[in-house]
Amino acid sequence: MAHDAVKHDYHLVDPSPWPLVGSIAAFLMTLGLVSYLKGFVPVDPADGLAPAELLFGKGQPWVAIFGFAGVLYTMFGWWRDIINEAHDGYSHTPTVRLGLRYGMVMFIMSEIMFFVAWFWIFFEMALFHGVRLDQAWSVWPPEGIKLLDPFHLPLLNTLILLLSGTTVTWSHHALQKGDRKSAIWGLVLTIVLGLIFTGVQAYEYHHIFHDNLFYENEAVKLFGSAFIMATGFHGFHVIVGTIFLIVCLVRLMKGHFTPERHFGFEAAAWYWHFVDVVWLFLFAFIYVIFGGGH
Repeated sequence: MAHDAVKHDYHLVDPSPWPLVGSIAAFLMTLGLVSYLKGFVPVDPADGLAPAELLFGKGQPWVAIFGFAGVLYTMFGWWRDIINEAHDGYSHTPTVRLGLRYGMVMFIMSEIMFFVAWFWIFFEMALFHGVRLDQAWSVWPPEGIKLLDPFHLPLLNTLILLLSGTTVTWSHHALQKGDRKSAIWGLVLTIVLGLIFTGVQAYEYHHIFHDNLFYENEAVKLFGSAFIMATGFHGFHVIVGTIFLIVCLVRLMKGHFTPERHFGFEAAAWYWHFVDVVWLFLFAFIYVIFGGGH
């Protein structure tokens, strides 16, 4: 159908290989991870590895690596096509852009509920530890847990993220006013601050794992699991958000965004502010109030 024959405001996507390619890659990655952890065929290194053992033997990561590479390839290709759609002049109508905003809002809401699960289990353990019969639960945090002072590295990371929230907002407002140079500098500062946050958290994790044995007893195991999953997944989201901003910086330098049309940048800024707010809750409750910092 010719593009000028379309009489509605909705974008009907062209046939795309990415859903099929992504599904196959995700299946191979999952299959490979199960094979790596459990193994589908027995492995006998003494006789050399047969092709089946090399692919599906326990401890063999090749299928998982191939699947993961396929997922990355799908992400690159699919998002490249979406970026191209934003510049073809007819795909992203005002109605479509509104739908994209609704989609991003719903995605962030799903991410909020993801973190609610980790907060829930942490609060449940911290608030009701005294009613358990196990002696290890008599105090909170459990005996044997040595965390860093929350007003040292965690506070530093809090200030870094809050500052990054101001720089990404500065960049967004500069773009809305047509000041592309200021928008670029604001985005560069945000990316640098995101990388610094990740480095500081990696340094913090090094000390936490050096000072703690998270397998001493059930209480310590559960505390370690809840703490690492909550803060670790937040760190993963910071890495994803930083990559998101780097892509926006490249697009901004190429002139993709205009003051009127820049939803890709807007979505990245929303995501970054979500990461900021989640960290504030993590710092307040998991580090200070229930983490032993009080």
